[in-house]
Amino acid sequence: MLINAVFEGGGVKGVSLVGAVKSAEQANIVFHKLAGTSSGAIVASLLAAGFTADEMNEIINQTPFTSFLKRSVIFNTKFIGPPLRVLLKKGLYSGEALEQWIRNVLLEKQISTFSDLPQGKLQIVASDISNGTILILPDGLRKFGFNPDKFEIAKAVRMSTSIPYFFDPVRLRQIGIAAKDKSFVDQFVYIVDGALLSNFPLWLFDDVISRATGLPIPTIGFQMVGKKEGLPHTIRGPFTMLQALFETMLSAHDERYIERDRSFRTIKIPTLGVSTTNFHITRAESMALFQSGFDAGNKFFGTWEG
Repeated sequence: MLINAVFEGGGVKGVSLVGAVKSAEQANIVFHKLAGTSSGAIVASLLAAGFTADEMNEIINQTPFTSFLKRSVIFNTKFIGPPLRVLLKKGLYSGEALEQWIRNVLLEKQISTFSDLPQGKLQIVASDISNGTILILPDGLRKFGFNPDKFEIAKAVRMSTSIPYFFDPVRLRQIGIAAKDKSFVDQFVYIVDGALLSNFPLWLFDDVISRATGLPIPTIGFQMVGKKEGLPHTIRGPFTMLQALFETMLSAHDERYIERDRSFRTIKIPTLGVSTTNFHITRAESMALFQSGFDAGNKFFGTWEG
């Protein structure tokens, strides 16, 4: 069965998406077009590059997520360092380590730019906070003067995973006609996590038609649901307030669209109470999330008729 797939974002909880992909593979599902936001963008990118669920799970198990939390010594100074970094850099961590990691992983399959994939195979969702609009990569880059085909997938993933105030926003300088007659400052746009505007863009492939049959190719959504949804947040200061705001957006975005008439094509994966930014997740928690995704996928594909 040929499907399009859309993967929701959810930080470290994205491990559960890989388990659901494993279930899809065992159900003889073939992925046509792929899209994702944040950690969902990572899974979509690796799938598009040709990685199997087992390969992705092995990569995750070998990668300590804390390795993405890098900053210079001066910004590690207790009390002063982190707030100073947010003030100067607009994030607690740079995000460069995550970008380099995904770049190296993709190169294992000789994939670097969007031109290395079939046309339209992969779409990544980010948020353009300079213009207040959703940014669908790579095609959305044309308005900034970039050639979408030559843009690095790793950079696009970093954009989509740049959780506001946790990772630095990605700053792009517009080029060519897009930059004409603009001041130096106005030539820059800031891009952050796609979850800010659409964490679960299930609508992306609604009009995709199969060339072979002339019929629409079904789109399946891979969504993470968890025990922490709907629970109150304890706010002790500006950072906990920002975290509460962001996690509220994560759980609230796109729900009306899904609940209206699309829930029948959504795999809902329990995330076992794991927090989005728990980068100190244990091996046992990671394995449990993978199994949760696998079980949810089995339940879905066991009754889904396409």
